[in-house]
Amino acid sequence: MSALSTAFVRLHARLAPVAFVPEVRLHQADEPVGLWELTEGEFRSDRPPPFWAFAWAGGQALARHVTDHPQLVAGRRVLDLASGSGLVAIAAARVGAAAVRAVEVDDLAVAAVALNAEANGVRVDAELGDILDGDAGDAEVVLAGDVFYSEAMANRVLRFLLRAARSGASVLVGDPGRAFLPHDRFDELARYDVPVSEALESVRVKRTTVWRLRAGRPRPSD
Repeated sequence: MSALSTAFVRLHARLAPVAFVPEVRLHQADEPVGLWELTEGEFRSDRPPPFWAFAWAGGQALARHVTDHPQLVAGRRVLDLASGSGLVAIAAARVGAAAVRAVEVDDLAVAAVALNAEANGVRVDAELGDILDGDAGDAEVVLAGDVFYSEAMANRVLRFLLRAARSGASVLVGDPGRAFLPHDRFDELARYDVPVSEALESVRVKRTTVWRLRAGRPRPSD
C-alpha cells in the first residue's frame, strides 16, 4: 500500500456508515462520474474503475448476511475475493473470523481496504494481485460480492470459486441480478432490498440475493 494511494483515497472519499450495514464505516465517494474519470477507469486506460469507492449491492447484502449469521465465518479463515472497499472482509472480521484476507487487482482498492479496516478497528490482510488462475489457499470460507458483472470476469471467477468449493471451502456470493451469474451452480440463502446509488444503478433499491455455491454438477434446468 503506497502513501500516494492512501492519500488519494482519503482525499476523494469520506468516511461514512454503509446504508445497509451501518455497523461498518467506509471511505465512500459522493459522486461516481467525476471520480471514475479522475482515476482513468474504463474510459481511458486499463486501470480498473474505482469499485473501492462505493458500497455495491452484492457486497452490502453479503456483509449484512455475514453480520446477521456470524456462525458462517466465526473462528474460520476467510478470503474476500475482489474485495473493493473491503466491506465484506470487514464484516467477517467484526463477527469473529480467525483471519481475513482481502484480494484486489487495484492498488487504490488495497489502500482503501487497509484504511477501512483500521477505521473499523479490525485486522484485514489486504493483498494486491490477480489470483483467479490459482486457488484460495487455506481459506475455509470464500466470500465474493458483485463479481458476475461481465462475461469474462464471471467465467474466471466461477472456475476459481469451484476450485475453492471442491477443496472444501464454503463459498458465498452476493449478487443483485447481474447478467452473468450462473444460477444453476448456486443455492439461494437469502434476499434483501439494498439501498444503492441511483447514479450507479439507475434505481434507489436493488433486490439482492446471497447464494451458496454447490461444488457438484449444475442443477438441471426446469
